Amino acid sequence: MFDVLVIGGGPAGRALARACAQEGLETAIVDRHPQRVWTATYGAWADELPPGTPTKAISTTVRAYAREEHLIPRTYVVLDNARLHELPDTVTVVQRPAPARYTFNATGARKGRAEQTAVGTVIESDSTDTTLMDWRNGDTFLYTVPLGDNRLLVEETCLAQRPGMPLSELRHRLHARFLPGGPLGELRPGRTPAETEERVRFPLDAPRAKGLAFGASAGFTHPATGYSVAVSLALAPRVAQAINAGEDPQRVIWSRKARIVHALRRLGLEALLRLDADETRDFFELFLQLPVELQRAYLSGREDVGGTVAAMTTLFRRAPWRLRTKLMR
Repeated sequence: MFDVLVIGGGPAGRALARACAQEGLETAIVDRHPQRVWTATYGAWADELPPGTPTKAISTTVRAYAREEHLIPRTYVVLDNARLHELPDTVTVVQRPAPARYTFNATGARKGRAEQTAVGTVIESDSTDTTLMDWRNGDTFLYTVPLGDNRLLVEETCLAQRPGMPLSELRHRLHARFLPGGPLGELRPGRTPAETEERVRFPLDAPRAKGLAFGASAGFTHPATGYSVAVSLALAPRVAQAINAGEDPQRVIWSRKARIVHALRRLGLEALLRLDADETRDFFELFLQLPVELQRAYLSGREDVGGTVAAMTTLFRRAPWRLRTKLMR
């Protein structure tokens, strides 16, 4: 019998298996395709990640656009998938579940009605700047992030919609940006085969899996932004330490403060879903004008109840009445 069995070989599952093995726990992971390469691009704020997290590219200049241009004084990184995929020799890779004292579901979120969708392509560029979101062209936004090696990911993203926006529409909007006169008209998409096109579709409001779970299965996905990997990487060592100490890992995974913050973020998701394109730009213009500590609290403070409440109430107070009525419904 293993001490820990992790079902699912994605970034969250492998982070937990790796952390448990480092604690000296007999650990196994169920991964039916252990050699499969991850094709998704995982971005994160550097200050969310544990020390030593492997990164592929770093941006110290991060911009966002709503009504105006905003510089965000935080460092943004792209994670190194190859190194995150590695496991120590002490982790046993199995093809099917086996007996264990603790079994974690890390297979990802499977249900939910509100979705984030995106389509991206890679172009040649020596830019080291990230555009986190550019809302100036409608109800979807442009996301660009350097990948290193003179490559830039350019992605058209629908932040939240119920149901999600079709990928075909996002692909059309992305390609339109490269037409003459478009915002990316001077650039040329890389000759990327269709099978390497980056496609994103995942639920923002998925319920937590029953029993022990980790990563998106446990509900780590930020309901209003879609980010989850950084939380998994940060929590994995804490969960492993709790198991090794004979403590309940659920108290680490979902503390009381984390549950409160998650509920508040779900309210934020519902507010976003009610906004039209013009109201969305107004909303993010207000958000990007917040002090950076309040932005960080809402985006990254998983257990920061006070900071999350302060960010939400400050934005609400600054909002015009027509936007307040949408936020209150």
